Amino acid sequence: MLRTIDLRDSRPSMSELLDLVPRAATDVAAALDPARELIDDVRSRGEAALLDQAERFDRVRPAAVRVSADELRAARDALTDEVRRAVESTVERVRAASAAQVPAPATTVLGPGAVVEQRWQPVARVGLYVPGGKAVYPSSVVMNVVPAQVAGVRSIALASPAQAAHGGRIHPTIAGVAALLGIDEVYAMGGAGAIGAFAYGVPGIGLEPVQRVTGPGNVFVAAAKRLVQGVTGIDSEAGPTDILVIADDTADADLVASDLVSQAEHDELAAAVLVTDSPAFAERVLDRLAARVAATRHADRIRTALEGPQSAVVLVDDLEQAADFANAFGAEHLEIQVRDADATLARIENAGAIFIGPYSPVSLGDYAAGSNHVLPTGGQARSAAGLSAATFLRPQQVVRYDEAALREVAPVIAALSAEEDLPAHGEAVTARFGDRP
Repeated sequence: MLRTIDLRDSRPSMSELLDLVPRAATDVAAALDPARELIDDVRSRGEAALLDQAERFDRVRPAAVRVSADELRAARDALTDEVRRAVESTVERVRAASAAQVPAPATTVLGPGAVVEQRWQPVARVGLYVPGGKAVYPSSVVMNVVPAQVAGVRSIALASPAQAAHGGRIHPTIAGVAALLGIDEVYAMGGAGAIGAFAYGVPGIGLEPVQRVTGPGNVFVAAAKRLVQGVTGIDSEAGPTDILVIADDTADADLVASDLVSQAEHDELAAAVLVTDSPAFAERVLDRLAARVAATRHADRIRTALEGPQSAVVLVDDLEQAADFANAFGAEHLEIQVRDADATLARIENAGAIFIGPYSPVSLGDYAAGSNHVLPTGGQARSAAGLSAATFLRPQQVVRYDEAALREVAPVIAALSAEEDLPAHGEAVTARFGDRP
């Protein structure tokens, strides 16, 4: 079911490992032109373009793009007690963990009268995207909204695709959870057009441009995010989900198989990778995979993901090599199930979120761990971080020097400005001490 990559008796370099890592056959670049057309359409025709795009891609035409306050309240009140309690519990945990991501202000005194203050300023307005597609994701509402609120964002807009099964409205659970979190600006719009609407605004429906767009989506959403960078900030170009499990022969093969299946359930392009130094353990996992896939609801989707080029069993000589491979892969979700998990963890540099031991499955992070599940995919964890309160914050330095402190560093400024042939820089300092033309 999973193909095998055998790295035993070899020590590939990092560049060689990057060529070996399994990846889904998705190309954001190939989606740029169609995404650009959809964004340009929204910029020129506004709500009419969004309605046409919903009819084209979501197979339904909403009555309006803006979700009414009455609809939001009704959806909130219709949440079952069980779902409401689960959401409230998740919100509490995510809020606590997100609060720990907000850096404290700091003041650095470099000398008498020479002070640099560090503050973390939230963006004023954000657009949060919650995908539709094969599943409904109320948890993604929580994971997007709560860190923004914790960071202090004043204005939050949320978009999710119109649903044919719900008469052109967004999924009522998405609407209900948004309302539960106090979000009253919600739009039935999806795909690249929604990202363009966030970036440029749609005056006809009262949608003002945002300063940052976050949230997962398909390849066209990722392409749209790439296109609007420079107009607005983004979190990352999220793509199909992935999981990489580092396990040795002390791990439970059935639990590892269940975790691989859980992520393959998302999408046919989802990546599920096992890295182990035990061929016998790999065989046990493959046996349990077959049983797990056969017994679960989305067996066809899961089987397609596990048989795809993005999924594999990787055999290594030792756990040091396993960590090297994991760092090259840059997993969205990395599980470590080995004898000495902390020793392996110490070698890990690149991962979106890391789950240690048999009782910390990725599913825990998807819902109730308190960590955020909006994470970099497709190897982007090698250079990017997951969604957090910090995503919505900008570090700003506030400089406070008095006359004596400036006078002390004036020779430094004069020397450097002269060396860079920028004399007016130095003159801006000497002017403060009576040197005027």
